[in-house]
Amino acid sequence: MGFIKFVKEEMQIIKERDPAIKTPMEVFLYPSFKAVLRYRIAHKLYLKKHFFLARWYSQRTVRKTGIEIHPGATIGKGLFIDHGNGVIIGETAIVGDNVTLYQGVTLGGTGKETGKRHPTIGDNCMISAGAKILGSFTVGENSKIGAGSVVLSEVPPNSTVVGVPGRVVKRDNVKVPREDMDQVHLPDPVLNDLSRLQEENCTLREELEALKKRVELLSK
Repeated sequence: MGFIKFVKEEMQIIKERDPAIKTPMEVFLYPSFKAVLRYRIAHKLYLKKHFFLARWYSQRTVRKTGIEIHPGATIGKGLFIDHGNGVIIGETAIVGDNVTLYQGVTLGGTGKETGKRHPTIGDNCMISAGAKILGSFTVGENSKIGAGSVVLSEVPPNSTVVGVPGRVVKRDNVKVPREDMDQVHLPDPVLNDLSRLQEENCTLREELEALKKRVELLSK
């Protein structure tokens, strides 16, 4: 019964978040389905202190799916990994409910920590392709991490983060990332800064021209 319930939940999750799915049976072809199911088994072995078996089973999953989830990680309900190749979730990572990860995402450590070394991801977060979240801090619930971002510090709830290093460019967004899977239309702080510099440069040039004209008039 537990397996059937899991399959039904995964079908619902994939139908909600991936428009490419056409038939329910396709869920069995998804790397996300295989990786999460096998993680659940490996995690049970890990909790029973069968560490070698848990890692052995986990490593077989990596070879089959391209997704590496350490059996010691703690993962809630409704995790969806879209495509998934190159996704890495570290041993002490904690992932909340209804989280979506895209290909190439890393929930890793910095290499300088002991104990809790990996991030905690709140409920309903979306982490876009290639994003790297490194360290033992929390990404608040309902947050969205832009593609290719490198996040090295705490993220408040309901935030949008982009850039390298990642910085918060939007807060208290009422949309829930589980329902808003848009990875593209995110604020661009670099473009905003460049636009501001361009405006300031134009203003300075206008003021300089005005000063030159005044000097010319005074010199006559």
